[in-house]
Amino acid sequence: MERVKKVGIIGAGHVGSTLAFILSATTPYEIVLQDKDKDRARGMLLDMFQASCIGVNFTKLGVIASPKDLQGCDVVVITAGSPRLPGMSRSDLLFANAKVVGEISNHIKENAPEAIVVLVTNPLDAMVYTALRETGFNPRQILGMAGVLDSARMASFIFDKIRCAQGQIVAPVMGGHGDDMVPLPRFSTVNGVPLSELLSQEEIDEIIKRTKNAGAEIVSCLKNGSAYFAPAKATAEVVRAIMSDSHKILPCATFLQGEYGYTNVVAGVPVELGINGVEKIVELKLNEVEKKQFDKSIQSVLILINELNKNYF
Repeated sequence: MERVKKVGIIGAGHVGSTLAFILSATTPYEIVLQDKDKDRARGMLLDMFQASCIGVNFTKLGVIASPKDLQGCDVVVITAGSPRLPGMSRSDLLFANAKVVGEISNHIKENAPEAIVVLVTNPLDAMVYTALRETGFNPRQILGMAGVLDSARMASFIFDKIRCAQGQIVAPVMGGHGDDMVPLPRFSTVNGVPLSELLSQEEIDEIIKRTKNAGAEIVSCLKNGSAYFAPAKATAEVVRAIMSDSHKILPCATFLQGEYGYTNVVAGVPVELGINGVEKIVELKLNEVEKKQFDKSIQSVLILINELNKNYF
């Protein structure tokens, strides 16, 4: 039984608007959309509303004109923020988007304090940490989407090799959403068959490398822009899992409090999602190689978190 009915989406760029369209086409939820360009948000929603009148679905859509319009939202997705521009350092991007996420987080705290918050803005793990610091919410109330996206990308590259029936591939990815993410071929299966039984180590290594570089590969093809269809659909999967209280296990960025031996850091791990957000963190039994890879990823995230603590908060 579904308890929640209203989703707020902050940021009407490619990811935010595509997410709004996916949800409007596939769910009965009320959707409200915000963008710094209010006319853009209004135009996007008019187009989506007219699309919802084709066929039998009918979706309630609205523009967030002020922070008070967040009231009643049970899930709020934050996609707003700047991409990394030429001449911008990683620290520049970190602080610029921390400012954006911080302001939005305070609006959520004031107007929708019970909402589950899903972060999409990069650098993702650091932005989850920022939202936690700004709101003071229960850590299980705020999470980041990227593990679902990274796992989908890995699954797509496995599919390229095997060409199996759709929906048979499980390909978990852990760690931070960046170059040091940790694809887990040992836990990957195709209809229950271990990946190592289907592909050579050379092929598996190729999949791992391509998974880590998947975003950059798309950027290099587009020349001017980045991925948004897969990020939007991955976010929709997370939202639906929460809204329906599914208790579905998905890889998401969450605040660790002793799990996997780490505290006070955000990282992508398998979590059970429900109406309370992260209902449970699932701890996989990693081998020594996987533990070292996960630790390297954690250290990369900690660099960003420490930079925020030193120079931002």
